[in-house]
Amino acid sequence: MSGDESMSSPPIEGTEVKISQADLQDDDRLARFDLIHWWKREKLAHANILVIGAGALGNEILKNLALLGCKRVLVVDMDDIETSNLSRSILFRSSDIGKPKAETAARATREIFDEMEVVSLDANVIYGVGMGVFRWADVILAGLDNREARLWINDSAWKMNRPWIDGAIEGIDGVARVFIPGTPPCYACTLGETDWQILQKRKACHMLTREDVLSGKTPTTPTTSSIIAGIQVQEAVKLIHDLPVLAGRGYNFEGLNHTSYTVTYTENKNCQSHQTHQDIIELDQKSSEMTLRALFERAQADLGEERVQLNFSREIIHKLTCPSCEEEEVLFSPAGTVSEEAGKCTACSDHPMRKLELVNKYTGKEDFGDRTLDAIGLPLLDLFIGRSMQGEVAYLMMGDRSSVLGSLASRPSPNTEE
Repeated sequence: MSGDESMSSPPIEGTEVKISQADLQDDDRLARFDLIHWWKREKLAHANILVIGAGALGNEILKNLALLGCKRVLVVDMDDIETSNLSRSILFRSSDIGKPKAETAARATREIFDEMEVVSLDANVIYGVGMGVFRWADVILAGLDNREARLWINDSAWKMNRPWIDGAIEGIDGVARVFIPGTPPCYACTLGETDWQILQKRKACHMLTREDVLSGKTPTTPTTSSIIAGIQVQEAVKLIHDLPVLAGRGYNFEGLNHTSYTVTYTENKNCQSHQTHQDIIELDQKSSEMTLRALFERAQADLGEERVQLNFSREIIHKLTCPSCEEEEVLFSPAGTVSEEAGKCTACSDHPMRKLELVNKYTGKEDFGDRTLDAIGLPLLDLFIGRSMQGEVAYLMMGDRSSVLGSLASRPSPNTEE
């Protein structure tokens, strides 16, 4: 059998081959895919794909998306390239050391497929990515190395009603799994007691980031990342084509003996992550053009009630106050972005830990109602929930779209044929 020949896959009911071998165009790089009887290149070209993590898995994911003809991709990562990344990341070169992973990976991916629009976002997915980014995506692919980020992605994807595909590797083993919102189990359902204990250690009791857990490194190999990322992207292709996927299941690869198996996860009936916002009002204003009070009054009008609260997408550190000298520092930073060391008072000789004042809502009584939405520590293109005793309404600041999504914001995002 030659390298171009393969065993034909069984036919899928209601499909047929669209093109014959004789019809192949030599100047069409994607023509061979059209021989797959269910393949529709338009679906891949139009799909909005969010890739979170541009490390070993993210590199392979982006490479595969480019080779498959995907054209609309947003890649998110907060780190810079280190020397150790070069042994596991096909898109990086020695000259890239010190450069942002997301931006560098986006540029290298465009070099593989020049028709591809790849926009980068240099941000921490937990603190610096608005909920509108998740809503923009048709499918989310994640290649991360910590549970906290996975849990945030899971909750955000579920709230925005978007499927996501998780990948994890360690040594020469790995797992890929698919989570569909509205159809439990979700990622949070898979976490055991030990997982939750590790998540608790991620933060100190004062909701400040602990430095000793920020530098964790996961041992990986490029061969294993190729396998797991390949499964992830294959699942994404099937999702985009409305084919059966590993919904609520995981594909496990054990590299020592090259064995693999699937696991079916169980729904946790008490899981707190199964919330989806059904009705979202898209506002044309930018976050810099609207104050908290103005949005609060809009929610009052829409809900027809005076007693309303405006909930944020995440907790914010409003201020730090020293218990000794009572010196106060106003921050407006997402909880978890301030280190324990920075939480100590520098004015006092014994450097006591300052008291945090956290906020996650605006009720009309707080003294920061005149702040614009971009000045309270939340990312652009974010979601705000107006709640009353009778109901709720969600607002998405679509005026931020171009600032966050760049060229990907200039076109509609339906996953349909032309």
